[in-house]
Amino acid sequence: MSTLPGLYRHSLALLTDLYQLTMAYGYWKLGRADEQAVFQLYFRRNPFGGGYAVAAGLEYLIDYLKSLRFEEGDLAYLRTLTGNDGKALFDGGFLDYLAGMRFSCDVDAVPEGTVVFPQEPLVRVTGPILQGQILETPLLNMINFQTLVATKASRVCAAAKGDPVIEFGLRRAQGIDGGVAASRAAYVGGVHGTSNVLAGRLFGIPVKGTHAHSWVMSFDNEAAAFNAYADAMPNNGVFLVDTYNSLEGVRHAVDVGRRLREAGHEMVGIRLDSGDLAYLSIEARKILDEGGFTGATILASNDLDEQIIQSLKVQGARIDVWGVGTKLATAFDQPALGGIYKLSALRKADGGWEYKVKLSEQAVKVTSPGVLQVRRYFNEGEATADMIYDLHSPIPAEPVIVDPFDFSRRKKIGSDLRHEDLLAPIFRGGQCVYETPALAASRERTAAQLAMFHAGVKRFVNPHEYPVGLERGLHDLKTRLILEARGVSGGM
Repeated sequence: MSTLPGLYRHSLALLTDLYQLTMAYGYWKLGRADEQAVFQLYFRRNPFGGGYAVAAGLEYLIDYLKSLRFEEGDLAYLRTLTGNDGKALFDGGFLDYLAGMRFSCDVDAVPEGTVVFPQEPLVRVTGPILQGQILETPLLNMINFQTLVATKASRVCAAAKGDPVIEFGLRRAQGIDGGVAASRAAYVGGVHGTSNVLAGRLFGIPVKGTHAHSWVMSFDNEAAAFNAYADAMPNNGVFLVDTYNSLEGVRHAVDVGRRLREAGHEMVGIRLDSGDLAYLSIEARKILDEGGFTGATILASNDLDEQIIQSLKVQGARIDVWGVGTKLATAFDQPALGGIYKLSALRKADGGWEYKVKLSEQAVKVTSPGVLQVRRYFNEGEATADMIYDLHSPIPAEPVIVDPFDFSRRKKIGSDLRHEDLLAPIFRGGQCVYETPALAASRERTAAQLAMFHAGVKRFVNPHEYPVGLERGLHDLKTRLILEARGVSGGM
């Protein structure tokens, strides 16, 4: 089943901000609806104080664009909107235009699981300006959050150093949408499974789960609770041991494990959900091993994130599986990626492009003009630099990239380096030309991508700044447009 139609059985055309529709109305009223334009979606800063991000959310975007239609119910609602004079906000002719509109843009995007950096376009939309404008909010909604969670998941998995990580965040996520999208994005980022059964059904993510404290509390004692659970589910024997006394709970689990073994089943392990996880896991390992359960796993939860997992590893914790919930599903400590979507070019009457730049008092908010692509260079298999360039401008044999925020920082790219362009064709003329990979393949891509980068880029604290820059010709063009826009004479 397709993801979005499976979740929402009505039109999503109104999943946008009103100002996208008011601008669309303005374009239509001025006869500019079909004027060709280029929009770029990117973000300004790496999340979580880290050195990279992991792109996610593209499959949602594809499903949305495939089914983009203004249905009668959408139009009926828009007819009820009024301006400050009490009259209809939109002309009937505009609503008729929306009723007949069919998505016809070209879309290019980086595949899910791609490691990306600030200022690099993740999505490029080329087509009628009215359509491109309407897409701003939904595309940001779909790409921003999932990229944020996929990045967080990749950091958590890096801290776990190969141990399985299970996403446990549905109960703390921001609603149904946030919970389902977070489970999906976390899987792209590298987790091994989720407790979210709906996400398991929709996306094929392995689902994992055992019992909660309420199960134990519903019995007269912990031993009775464990025995009853073993009888009910002998093939899912993971016991939550910290309801009353964690180490005593481990001993009860061992007793039940022996009974399971006699019946031809094997205890999977135990879960710790509170207390000193380093100390308790070490002591629990001793009890399990002495009891003959050397293969039983120790799963830990309790508000874990990459920093805590890294600390527990340093302390010698004997934890085999990590259940990460709140701080993963909510992208804890950074509530938004801060992605933006800006106009970068308009088609001129002669067929060429007029490049556009947005100015700001803050350098980080000045946009880059052009029809942009990202080229990644490799030296002996390791990513060494990313170049943002304009598709319609020549690239020198040995290009130079310029830091967007410090023109004195430049890097020459050797002509012998292997390279690949990151944005792939997704839609052409409104038709999808991209074969969406299985979610597991996107997860594998994340791991493969991260392996291409120096360890310093992936540090949690003070990561190395991976070189990303504008191709020098694009930098010069941007500088000239900025000077012209500010009325500075004698520009480049």
